This record gives sequence, C-alpha cells and structure tokens, in this order.
Amino acid sequence: MLWRGRRSSDNVEDRRGMSGGRIATGGGAAGIVIYIIYTLVTGDTSKLENVIQENASTQTTLSAEDQAAEDTMAQFVSVVLAETEDVWSELFQQNQMTYVKPRLVLFRNQVQSACGGASSASGPFYCPGDQKLYIDLSFYEELRSRFHASGDFAMAYVIAHEVGHHVQNLLGESDKLNELRNRLDESAFNKYSVRFELQADYLAGVWAHFADRKNHIVENGDLEEAIRAASAVGDDNIQKQTQGYVVPDAFTHGTSEERMKAFQNGYETGQLRNTPGL
Repeated sequence: MLWRGRRSSDNVEDRRGMSGGRIATGGGAAGIVIYIIYTLVTGDTSKLENVIQENASTQTTLSAEDQAAEDTMAQFVSVVLAETEDVWSELFQQNQMTYVKPRLVLFRNQVQSACGGASSASGPFYCPGDQKLYIDLSFYEELRSRFHASGDFAMAYVIAHEVGHHVQNLLGESDKLNELRNRLDESAFNKYSVRFELQADYLAGVWAHFADRKNHIVENGDLEEAIRAASAVGDDNIQKQTQGYVVPDAFTHGTSEERMKAFQNGYETGQLRNTPGL
C-alpha cells in the first residue's frame, strides 16, 4: 500500500503507555476462542469480563527495535484511518448525509471502552457506545504469524472493517442488530450477526474501491493480502484451528469464502446504496 507521506488522521488516541483496567491478557487457544466471539463483531465487549479471568496485567516492555516497528505501524494505522475519513466523508455527502468521524484508540495489553473492558485477546473492535475503534498493534504480528495473512493491506482491511462497523452504526444497522439480539435465541441471532459482519466486509471493500480510484494507494498484491486476511478470520477456518471441526450454527462472522466474497463485491461494485442489509 502506498501510504508514506500521506495525511495522518487527527482522530487517534495513543494509550499504549496507559493501563486499561484489570482484564488479563489472553493467548493460545483460549485467546483465539475469545477472538472468534468478539473480534470484528459488533463492538459489544461487555461480556469479556465473564470469559477472561480478572487479573492484574503487566505492561509490556518493548526493545528499541520493536518499539520503532510498532511506531511505524501506528503511523500506518493513522494514515489508513485518514483514508477512510476522506472516502466516507465524500460518500456520505453524496448521499445527503454527514459522516461523523470515529476516533481510533491504540492500546497495549488491555483497555477500557464504553462497551466494557477488553484485552489484546479480543482483537481489534469497534464500540458504538463511544464511536471509537480499539486496536492493539500486536495484532499485526498475530495476523501474520497465527493467521498467515501478512502484508500492510491485510491490516488496512482490518481497520476498514472496523470503520465499516462505524458506518453501520451511523446508518442505523447497529440498532437493528441490537433489537434482534433482545428477542432472538442465540442460534437465530447468530445468523443476523453473520450478515452484520459480512456487511462490514462489504463496506471495507467499498472503501478500498474508492481509495484506489481516488488516491491510487493500492499496489499489486494488496487486494490479495486483504482477501487472505478475510479468509483467515472466517468462522470455519478458526473453528478448524481451535477445535478441529466446524459448527455452522455457532458462526457469528461468516465462512472464509463468504467473507472474501463480501469484500470482493464491495471492491468491485463500490455501491453504497446497494449495501446488503440485515
């Protein structure tokens, strides 16, 4: 992705040196299970305290080399956020709407949001309660090593997906999902959760469509990186990794194929008015 020298967003909060509460950091298979439930979902992290053992976490001390690499990634994330601001502001204006820019919070290990406490194990998430995206930059390495989805545009896809949740919130889709949450059983609700996630993948593709057409930031291989990332976080792929078998009724995000297709459709069409709904 051609990002160096481009505008950075002013809507980034750097909390990497702050303690965010008493949620213990996760890891291993348990961390992936938490990731399945909470990452790239609806921003509802209120139940994390029920599934992660409460504990006092320690701050991570980075080497000078790792700190420099993380700071570079922080700059990259800020530029990607700025690119989403430009695209969505213009698209909303074209549709006689006002785009309210979200803020992005960088944290390390743990964080508190309006949706509750979260740890790095929850993965990047969006909280509609405060209209903020939350990202621990160590997820970039997790994406590369655990999910085999390397490349800067893979991370750009993740950010664009979370911004997609913000767009859903502004369009009233989040309210629709919450209404369904209150009146459906878990199995029935999961089907709508999958639609919600695929819609965010579609919106991430719409962003990539216009970012490429407007600013020519997409390089050869970038789309493949995003598609690999979408495939990596498919429910079927993660379930196979963590438990060795697939339970479709427990899907909350969509299969690898569905997530790839949703992103590709958004990128190829660039149609906001035809956004698939709940």
